[in-house]
Amino acid sequence: MNAPLGRRVAAEAIGTGLLVAVVVGSGIQAGELSRDVGLQLLANSLATVFGLGALILLLGPVSGAHFNPAVTLAAWFTSRRTTDGLSRRDVAAYVPAQIMGAIGGAVLADAMFAKPLVKFSVHDRSAGHLLLGEVVATAGLILLIFGLSRIGRAALAPAAVASYIGAAYWFTSSTSFANPAVTIGRAFTDTFAGIAPASVAPFIAAQLFGAVLGLGAVAVLYGRIDAVPGEVVDPHGETEPALS
Repeated sequence: MNAPLGRRVAAEAIGTGLLVAVVVGSGIQAGELSRDVGLQLLANSLATVFGLGALILLLGPVSGAHFNPAVTLAAWFTSRRTTDGLSRRDVAAYVPAQIMGAIGGAVLADAMFAKPLVKFSVHDRSAGHLLLGEVVATAGLILLIFGLSRIGRAALAPAAVASYIGAAYWFTSSTSFANPAVTIGRAFTDTFAGIAPASVAPFIAAQLFGAVLGLGAVAVLYGRIDAVPGEVVDPHGETEPALS
């Protein structure tokens, strides 16, 4: 990335915050407009698709538009032997920014709809089949992002990643959080999109396991991890290390 670290960290915090505001806000709006859970999920997923795609387009050239510690850790792992990829310092700055941004986004969404600014969710999501859904959702996301980079199609990331997340809302039992920072942020809102604090740690563990599986799938399909620079989530030519 060519942007200074401070600017990239700001992009990650703002982008993750806006993403969570979209997810939580659209969930609140959907719940106020309809009592049909299917319609609520449809509205929530469509808003997330459009919002995520726009955010990747806008902020990809600055930070790579990770908005997700699992993506950041995967990008660091695949670039750890290079000099032009993510460093440990970058990861140490990105991840807290993503988490704080996610919490801020949840608070912002609650404020926009006159909800309590911080009210921890009581929506339990600890069942085993939901954790399996998170493994699948995150593995697929990592496979998509790094697979696109591997085949030279990173320019398609805004549409492809947003489309995948929209689809995963429906085909996974967990409605595809697939993001540790977003999971933490969504614990701070007792609304349609919330998750009980007790369910957060198992969800994050499932997501990180899914990220490992996703990287393994990329290595199987496209070749071993070899730390050769390539695009991750940046449609405008900024590069981060990917897989070889």
